Amino acid sequence: MFDADDLDEIRAGYDQWEAETYGPTVDRFGERNEAFTTDTGGQTVDPLYTPDDVSDLEYEEDLGYPGEQPYTRGVYSTMYRGRLWTMRQYAGMGTAAETNDRFNYLMDEGQTGLSMAFDLPTQMGYDSDSAMAEGEVGKSGVAIDSLDDMETVFEGIPLDEVSTSMTINAPASVLLAMYIAVGDKTGVDREELRGTIQNDILKEYIARNTYIFPPEPSMRIITDIFEFCTEEVPNFNTISISGYHIREAGATAAQELAFTLGDGLEYVEAAVEAGLDVDDFAPQLSFFFNAHNNVLEEVAKFRAARRMWYKLMDEHFDAEKPASKQLKFHTQTAGSTLTAQQVENNVVRVAYQALAAVLGGTQSLHTNGKDEALSLPTEESVRTALRTQQILAHESGAADTIDPLAGSYYVESLTDELEAEAFDLLEEVDERGGMRQAVENRWVQKQIQDVAFDRQREIETGERIIVGVNEFEVDEEPKEDIEEVSEEEQRQQRERVQELRESRDNEAVEDALAALRDAAEGSDNVMPYIVDAVKAYATTGEICNAMRDVFGEYQG
Repeated sequence: MFDADDLDEIRAGYDQWEAETYGPTVDRFGERNEAFTTDTGGQTVDPLYTPDDVSDLEYEEDLGYPGEQPYTRGVYSTMYRGRLWTMRQYAGMGTAAETNDRFNYLMDEGQTGLSMAFDLPTQMGYDSDSAMAEGEVGKSGVAIDSLDDMETVFEGIPLDEVSTSMTINAPASVLLAMYIAVGDKTGVDREELRGTIQNDILKEYIARNTYIFPPEPSMRIITDIFEFCTEEVPNFNTISISGYHIREAGATAAQELAFTLGDGLEYVEAAVEAGLDVDDFAPQLSFFFNAHNNVLEEVAKFRAARRMWYKLMDEHFDAEKPASKQLKFHTQTAGSTLTAQQVENNVVRVAYQALAAVLGGTQSLHTNGKDEALSLPTEESVRTALRTQQILAHESGAADTIDPLAGSYYVESLTDELEAEAFDLLEEVDERGGMRQAVENRWVQKQIQDVAFDRQREIETGERIIVGVNEFEVDEEPKEDIEEVSEEEQRQQRERVQELRESRDNEAVEDALAALRDAAEGSDNVMPYIVDAVKAYATTGEICNAMRDVFGEYQG
């Protein structure tokens, strides 16, 4: 780096430039804003960055090399020069058969990993014929009421050749059990199953509210999943610790970093307290981040996240395996930035957000369809979203060198600033008793809500320009080509689960559910019992209700 004399010369040069060149120009013409920040509540953006802004940077300690600690520059030594990120488009249509069709379509179009969206009743642990599911069956994803539905979704799809991500949280144990059961029934060894369950319940209490059980039993189920998968499904990621939804709720980039890694620490601590060895389960932890609009801030955020997780796992838990300290993550472009107005503009937003994820070193990526502010995406819009990734991979050059923005005075300075602010927030969380306590006391939620309120005010007053919404508006006809789930499809799904109950061995179901209740009341790992119940064709609602009987429901 630069020595003291060099920095003195650079500072003097900066002062001269500011006084003689920049300052007079600003005095004469002004600037677009009185002050610049990366986002609402974000980092201050100076007019120019120089080596003085990164004078404390130590290459070996702060950056290093790809695949080596502190992993700032990437968790794998070759990154995309060896293998491109997994192109994992999020999909889930109203019925299992429709989802199977969409999965096959996406794979035919070049998708390299599956990502499964579930409808709201499934996310909340209700069957499609439950009164609580009325009007919501298949609306936000696929309805999965039983192993029969899961078998239909993956019919003809070799589970030993694809990895599958499932965005499911409170009933993650049930959906994972169904996936394992499909593998068992089709002759796929459990060690060959690859994929991820989201399984991040703390984020649900913070941002999404699709929880079922109170925090304590929820954490117990998660650690049971860690233990079970370590032994039975060692190549399946047991959790995807999600900053995505925290950011969607309004968090800043630094808050997304702090609260996501804070949740990760809480899960690791819970597992260690349950008697698990950190190096047995930590390699299968994964993360899920948002790619928002400010390209350089997002790149800095991803780089800071890797370095922070390395430090936390090394210093707090004495993890020894390199894989235990490597933060691997999936990225989804920011749904909250999509607009119903001028939906074509969303293609551009998504492309920039995807570029940020790739420049930041993501392991897999979902790019949103342009019409997702209106409905489930059409085939045409998901194809365009997938093509966005493919053009980025094969035409842009962004994937040809590793961590291409490293050494940028601005990016390195911003990486340091985000890390410092996130660590300050983590320290405050720690003073409040840890993430679980801070969430239960709603401190975390308040921090996010305050930013969300300020951001909405900025949009309404015109301080923040949203193209096509509060500036550059046009008169346009409502979009008609949208995906909808019909009443007939919802009725058919309700009948499907009712017919299942009539055709299965109900005595075997009751025995399996009784065994699950006993395990939940005791200290046995619940996962083997959930797998048994799934294989008996107990429904998602029945299995969740068996655990509700023991654990109760969280009232928030």
